[in-house]
Amino acid sequence: MVADVTDENSSAETFPCRVCGGLVRQWFDFGPQPISNAFYRDGDAVAGIRYDLVVGICRSCTMVQQRDECPRESMFRPDYPYRASGSALMRKHFEQVAEWLLATELAGPDPFIVEIGSNDGVMLRTIRGAGVRHLGVDPSRDAAEVAAAEGVRVRVDFFEESTAASIRAAEGPADVIYSANVISHIPYVDTILRGVAELLSPTGVFMFEDRYLGDIVAHSSFDQLYDEHFYLFAARSVQAMVAQFGLELVDVAHLDVHGGSVRYTVARAGVRTPSPAVRDLLARESRQGLAEMATYERFADRIVAIREDLVTLLRELRAEGKQVVGYGATSKSATVTNYCGIGPDLVPYVCDSTPEKQGRLSPGSGIPVRSQDEFSRPYPDYALLFAWNHAEEIMAKEREFSERGGRWILYVPTVHVV
Repeated sequence: MVADVTDENSSAETFPCRVCGGLVRQWFDFGPQPISNAFYRDGDAVAGIRYDLVVGICRSCTMVQQRDECPRESMFRPDYPYRASGSALMRKHFEQVAEWLLATELAGPDPFIVEIGSNDGVMLRTIRGAGVRHLGVDPSRDAAEVAAAEGVRVRVDFFEESTAASIRAAEGPADVIYSANVISHIPYVDTILRGVAELLSPTGVFMFEDRYLGDIVAHSSFDQLYDEHFYLFAARSVQAMVAQFGLELVDVAHLDVHGGSVRYTVARAGVRTPSPAVRDLLARESRQGLAEMATYERFADRIVAIREDLVTLLRELRAEGKQVVGYGATSKSATVTNYCGIGPDLVPYVCDSTPEKQGRLSPGSGIPVRSQDEFSRPYPDYALLFAWNHAEEIMAKEREFSERGGRWILYVPTVHVV
């Protein structure tokens, strides 16, 4: 049994937990927010959709979660613009994941892997190249078409219990069910986990990667909170969540991607012995206070301070006649710009390499998205780096900007200029 979260603020607003039915204590309200990936043109209906981004922590299972959900059809549209292959760092990461799976869990006779949220097929391309049976499940038609063009088998659909039953009937059980940066997106996680229990072979594993709550709190990376990140996972909350479906957390691995992530490995209860890494991460979370309301109240104070410091800096630079442009039209940037009230008056445009976003307007803020080529035509005085989780890769690529006197503005873990 999971003990109650330490909660000194009994007057906090509450709402029911989507995972265990317990009581969730609210610790921050970001106000009305847009669909984070709804880069729009004037007149697009999706531009007007708003929801209240309110975040809390469950007193029982400790899951950090949002109060309100956006309709999945509004978020994960057929023209969903994110492409996992857009970053060289992420391409390398998923190639390594695929190679590791081929050498371990997929090394047996006629293995079968299903990926939930396969996007443009960046991971499954390596699996396909090895001749291993595979199936991607993704609701984005456009992304699935990119994957299919590379020979990856994709089912255009949302993964849930009925989907899993259909796949098992046609393909047999899966030795591996894999997902990256998807499971935290799904409020109705119960039907996902029932689907996993339906589809997984008796000795198979469900592996999923997601942003790690411990890193988000430690680095004050509040922009990791947006519509798609309905849950923020930690080992303790994942352990409690999967246990409800006859599953067990048997391994964890900390990853550097996306500002800090964890790969959780789940198996049928009692089938595999949990690794010492699970025990160690649980102990670290206890030391960090991830189950204590006071931890999130301090985090909330840091969020407010970042907003004040960032807006003050941008206004001062504007008053000095300096030009600041955005770099990276990320999902995360929607939370930053809308919570901080940053619009084209402070950041006239943002440069991004994703063709599907170029020529459109940023969600809520209306900041125009331009081609990455325009970053140097001419270079601005400052660049606000929304894609801070790729800072090393981006700064190496844009070395000439710095050599010509350009400065980068970052806001994680605090507002600073480099």
